[in-house]
Amino acid sequence: EFEAFLNQPENAKYSYELINGEIREKVVTEVHSVIAGNIVTLINMYLSQKQLQGRAGVEGRFRPETATRDDRLPDVHYVSDSSKPITAKGAAPFLPDLAVEIKSPDDTNIEMSETAAFYLQHGAKIVWLVYPEKRLVEVLTNSERQLLSEDEQVTGGEVLPGFAISVRDVFRSI
Repeated sequence: EFEAFLNQPENAKYSYELINGEIREKVVTEVHSVIAGNIVTLINMYLSQKQLQGRAGVEGRFRPETATRDDRLPDVHYVSDSSKPITAKGAAPFLPDLAVEIKSPDDTNIEMSETAAFYLQHGAKIVWLVYPEKRLVEVLTNSERQLLSEDEQVTGGEVLPGFAISVRDVFRSI
């Protein structure tokens, strides 16, 4: 399946991920896109206000050099280095410093945990797992795991020092 994935027309790859050599469709709902928009907007506003380097985006494609049978699309990502985003076709050869996954209706909690573990094992420093139905955000690093409710704040940890938003703001408008 890996070769089939690589040989797809470039635009066909955008709704699929390659996970351990298996092609999987990425399902995105309107709620999913609103949450991703909320998060990336808040991160970009913070970067602008603090005049910090780095970049945040949605659905960027990443394939870490340490896991070439994987081609992932975090729902939101933040890369802290000051270089310009990669403009060449295909995946960036690394994982972002912060990766955010928003649970789609078809995702299982086990799949969400496996995705977080993959990101952390291959270079991400912090992962946020967002659970729209329960209105919770789980924050994972290699040493910590926190489950946050709407009355708490999610922070950028060492990746985005000083960044903090209310979990309630993650779910604004839904």
